Amino acid sequence: MNEKDRLEILKDILFTDDREYIEKIAQRIEYIEQKVEDPERISSKVEPIVDHKLKEFTESIPTTLGPTITAALKDEVQNHTDEVVDVLFPILGRMIKKYVAQEMRMLSEKINGQLGFKGWKRKMKSWFGGAKEEELILSELSTAKIEQVLLIERESGLLTASYSTTETIDEEMISGMLTAIKNFVEDAFSQKNQNLELIEYELYHIHLQSFVTHYVAVVISGNYSLHSKNKVQDLIFNFYEDFMKIKKHKNTKEDTINHELAQSFKNASI
Repeated sequence: MNEKDRLEILKDILFTDDREYIEKIAQRIEYIEQKVEDPERISSKVEPIVDHKLKEFTESIPTTLGPTITAALKDEVQNHTDEVVDVLFPILGRMIKKYVAQEMRMLSEKINGQLGFKGWKRKMKSWFGGAKEEELILSELSTAKIEQVLLIERESGLLTASYSTTETIDEEMISGMLTAIKNFVEDAFSQKNQNLELIEYELYHIHLQSFVTHYVAVVISGNYSLHSKNKVQDLIFNFYEDFMKIKKHKNTKEDTINHELAQSFKNASI
């Protein structure tokens, strides 16, 4: 037996335990690698832990993040009051109009219940024609028509967009004139948060609907009744809500806003 063989025998005697330990470590590493490479095996271990942590996080939101979120929202509203009001105004306006419309319908039903033989001819027409008597009355009285719509900046009086059914004089001049009249009347009465709503000019009515950054002027010809006013307000609220969405996009072209204005009011029946 040579010297090399003797060293190998001595090594086997001295390092037997170390080799066994190393083999166990290698087996453990191989087992872990198999688990990591198998999604189903690792998910069965990890998912319960993640679900538990998510449940704890969800339950703790009201106490941990709730005050922080509330404070952040308050600061955001205070710092951007104009933007918040511009977004909410059309929504709140429609809610109020819905309530008023409901009250008006109830009043109309009470009045109709007390009517005698007056309007018998109209009732007969309603019965045989299939239309409601109230609709016939409104159709007889309502001849209002939208002639022109202007979207104007409140502070500067500059025209942002416009729509017209006929040729008119300089719209920039009209917007400046309306802004001057509007500001003069509102300042003259010195009533806080009060806005000029209507200007009458012979057979024309100019309905003004104010928002935070802009106001909308709708020129109407004919008999401008309460029924027509309700429809005009609905048209304005719907348009301004769309306008606020368009306004969020940078580099919005003037043609885009003009197109949206025309689509909102073109062929509108009031």
